[in-house]
Amino acid sequence: MMARMEDKRADRNRGQNKGKDAGNRGERKDRAHHAGHSGSKTKANPSLSAHSSAEEVKAGDRIVITIKRIGINGEGVGYYKRKAVFIEGALPGEVVKAQVTKAERGYIQARVTEIEKKSPHRQQPPCPVYEECGGCQLQHMTYEAQLTAKEEIVREAFQRYAGIDSLPMRSILGMDNPWGYRNKAQLQAGRQGEEIVTGLYAAGSHRLVDISGCEVQDPIVNEVIEGTKEVLRELDIPIYNERTREGALRTIVARVGRASEHVQLTLITAVDRLPDARRLVQRIREKVPMVKTIAQNVNKGKSPLIFGERTTVLWGDERLNETLGDVRFALSPRAFFQLNPEQTVKLYDAAKEAAALTGKELVVDAYCGTGTIGMWLAKNAREVRGIEVIPEAVADARDNARASGIDNARFFEGRAEELLPQWVAQGIRPDVVVVDPPRTGCELPLLQAIAKAQPKRLVYVSCNPSTLAKDCKVLLDSGYRLEWVQPVDMFPQTAHVECCALLLKK
Repeated sequence: MMARMEDKRADRNRGQNKGKDAGNRGERKDRAHHAGHSGSKTKANPSLSAHSSAEEVKAGDRIVITIKRIGINGEGVGYYKRKAVFIEGALPGEVVKAQVTKAERGYIQARVTEIEKKSPHRQQPPCPVYEECGGCQLQHMTYEAQLTAKEEIVREAFQRYAGIDSLPMRSILGMDNPWGYRNKAQLQAGRQGEEIVTGLYAAGSHRLVDISGCEVQDPIVNEVIEGTKEVLRELDIPIYNERTREGALRTIVARVGRASEHVQLTLITAVDRLPDARRLVQRIREKVPMVKTIAQNVNKGKSPLIFGERTTVLWGDERLNETLGDVRFALSPRAFFQLNPEQTVKLYDAAKEAAALTGKELVVDAYCGTGTIGMWLAKNAREVRGIEVIPEAVADARDNARASGIDNARFFEGRAEELLPQWVAQGIRPDVVVVDPPRTGCELPLLQAIAKAQPKRLVYVSCNPSTLAKDCKVLLDSGYRLEWVQPVDMFPQTAHVECCALLLKK
């Protein structure tokens, strides 16, 4: 569950998404218009490739493309003779010369060689390693334009997957300051010469890109990461080498509590015993006094998972206290918590509005995780029942409810598509169902179980507009109507967009 919920914020399956995106019905007129534009440019410039059809295009060819929109991975999308072309770094409205890097049956990938017409929304990315890192995709675009692009991503998804051309969508909820919002960093450790670096692997490689002072991380998190690196250098703690499988420290994880500004620091190691642990703890406490927990997690595996199964608190508080509104959370080092609390409140308030609770309703939270949405709604409900398949998440949800004094929320371990029909058979029928699934969306058996339970209101919280639209299509065919969709920008500077959708029983 913890890995699943962290993973739902990132989608690396670029080829699959591009292939799907290529068939968007809503762009047919634009494609036809652009096909003529590309042809005229090709004749005027003999250095550009001339083709009678897009199927003749191959890697290495040079083409001219007008960018129509931003794709789901942040790349510019245009059309060459009606075939979708995906170009990283290109912005809507720009005309670019591009070299083809991949030509597939359903789409073309290319890279910019020259911008003939520049977008007025293009800007210089403030991050010095923006293009290498890959953690952000839209820093080269003004924030106002990012919000517009994300609204368009949602519209495109519903046009294509649900056949809705006139979407009842509200204006996206953005941030006043779209920087420094991430309350947690999980950075791989490595060495470049004598220097210790912490960062992310460049896309498609094992080359570590140092992201010290990352513009989207909370400045306190950045300060703790830098201070910890200095102590590691000072004490000559052996850094893990992926190639040789030698060394101790693999990953540094730092999470800040926004209310307290206290930091929970977790050192993930490939060995059971952290070298010089006593001095390490003492020096970190002196160097970065905002750290109130220092924990060690052991991960000896070769998988890409960040955390192993065993965590030991070396010093300090067992858990980090955090709040969302009136709801309190006590977070263990491995516990999931939303990465942008400010925007999470906006998203959950949209869910509360959609639920329209009067104090008489039974709410079922079908993917409850650690119970955040269920507890957000509990104050206005008669009863909340959360369902989750991972035992640790259920335990966290129960602890969080107790910490917040919430006594009308119960959390059950199991699968929603099994428990929900059982409750209905016992005469326990929900008035409101809430779902907040991973990026893959709801499983079909759950959608079928919801349709049979017939709640009056269905609140769908989504981190993937494509799967949201697909699932809404199933629900629309099952007797529901879409009342509204509220996009929320949880991750500025990236292509991700969250939504809260309200569906009503006809």
